[in-house]
Amino acid sequence: MTPDGVHGGQRGGRSPAAVLAVDSGGSGLRVALAAHAVAGTTGSPVHRGAAQPVPLGAPLTSEEPVRTGPRGISARHLLDQLLPMARRLMTEAGTERLEAVAVGAAGLATLGDELRDELPAALERELGVRRLALAADAVTAYSGALGPRPGAVIAAGTGMIAIGTDLTSWRRADGWGHLLGDCGGGAWIGRAGLEAALRAFDGRPSGSAALLARAEEMFGPVPGLPGLLYPRTDRAAVLASFAPEVASLAGGDPVAADILRAAARHMAESAAAVCPADGEPHLALTGGLFKMGAPLLVPLDEELAGRLPHARRVPAAGDPLDGALRIAADLADGRLALPPDERMLYVVTEKAVPGGV
Repeated sequence: MTPDGVHGGQRGGRSPAAVLAVDSGGSGLRVALAAHAVAGTTGSPVHRGAAQPVPLGAPLTSEEPVRTGPRGISARHLLDQLLPMARRLMTEAGTERLEAVAVGAAGLATLGDELRDELPAALERELGVRRLALAADAVTAYSGALGPRPGAVIAAGTGMIAIGTDLTSWRRADGWGHLLGDCGGGAWIGRAGLEAALRAFDGRPSGSAALLARAEEMFGPVPGLPGLLYPRTDRAAVLASFAPEVASLAGGDPVAADILRAAARHMAESAAAVCPADGEPHLALTGGLFKMGAPLLVPLDEELAGRLPHARRVPAAGDPLDGALRIAADLADGRLALPPDERMLYVVTEKAVPGGV
């Protein structure tokens, strides 16, 4: 395959096909299959670009995150997990070919060189795939939340990123990981809560006795917290596990409430940096962090109203796996409206070059 926009003719007159979607993140892989028939075929629902593809059965999951190696995200490790799940889904659905595949991967923008170099040829060889989209997880989150409409999405879980598009190019803000950014995300909130707990332990200003008590309930005596936390390879997840505790105390603890107000401000600043300035762009929230509810959403609504008064708030239509399915189906139809991008949405549609993993 060679990088392209969304070219390539439809292949009609053959057996019903499907599209495959992959969501690869810090908690593992999710893989889903949806029926897809190109123009001129029968036997399967025909995707027409506007409707969200419906998965054939429940998605398959792996709880093992894809490893990162010297060249970034490991293509071999991803394929070792993906190929058996893809073949199982295809067998169970009775489909023999894939019209397109979309892989949404956390870290693709900065760690995706190996995937871009090796997945196209490998997936063509193993599954006959000739149309492939490799998307940053922020792009699949955007696609799942808003579809092919101009706007902005705040995606917040352990981390936080804002992504926006006017359908000609992508803009992103933050998403730099828990050591350098992800301001307002779950790890950021949890770290701020634990810092306030340690301030209280030390007797420094701006500490929170309530957060100190909750931290010791979760982690034990706080002098042992650095030794518990620093050696962990999943530090971000451990920090994020304390974010719900911060939210649960926000109603009665002003320090916890201030942390969530600061998180809301960071998110709104990132959204304002990426949202199209013209027209009436749509704005949606997606990700598990927003399950914390009012303690976070109330200050976030206030911040967004002040910084993005021209944006139209809408509920997210789906999650990143839904977004990957939509991208795959639109790619198969030759009507992908989201803008291709070397780092954010890498689209290949022609014959793959030999080699790969």
